[in-house]
Amino acid sequence: MTEKALPFHALTAKEKIDIAFKDSFDYPVYPTAGLFALLYQIENQNPSFGQGMPGYAKRFATSYGDQMIGNMMTEGFVPALIHTDPRYFRLGEGSKTHRALYALSQIMVTKMDSGHTTFNFEEWGGNAAAVAISNAYYPDTRDVNDNVQKLLVQCATDAFSNVLKEFWPDVKRKFHQRK
Repeated sequence: MTEKALPFHALTAKEKIDIAFKDSFDYPVYPTAGLFALLYQIENQNPSFGQGMPGYAKRFATSYGDQMIGNMMTEGFVPALIHTDPRYFRLGEGSKTHRALYALSQIMVTKMDSGHTTFNFEEWGGNAAAVAISNAYYPDTRDVNDNVQKLLVQCATDAFSNVLKEFWPDVKRKFHQRK
C-alpha cells in the first residue's frame, strides 16, 4: 500500500510546527547548508562577507538560516495559518518518470486540511516570506532580481527534496538487500 492510499488525517497547528522544527534541525540540513555556502564562497556572493574561513562561516550561517526559516514558514507557520498540509505523500509505485514528475509537481500542489488539493501557497508564500526575512542578513543581495533568484533556489531545493523523499526508501531497501 502506498502512502497516497492511506487514509488522510489533518494535522493540528502544533503538529505542523513540530514537523517544521524537526526538519530545521535534522542532519541533512547541515551538509546542504555547507554545500550552498561553498557554492556561494566560490561565486563570491555577498562579497562583504569576505573570503577564507570567516567568509565561509558567514555564508554557512546565512545558508542554514535560509533553510531553517524556509522550513518554519513552509512547513509550520503558513500551513497552520492557511490550513494546508505540509507533508509529502509518496506514490511509491509506478514508473520512475511518473514518480519523479509527481514529486516535482508537489511544489505546485498541496493538500488542504479538508483533504482537497489546492495551489501550494505554503511553498511559494512561505519561501517568499523567508526570502523577505533574509534581506535582514544579506547586505549585498537585496534587490528584486536577487530575491526572485533566492525564491527559485529555495523552491527548487524543496522540489529536489521531494524527489529524494520519493525514492530514498527504494534506495535504502536495495542497499539492505545487498547485505
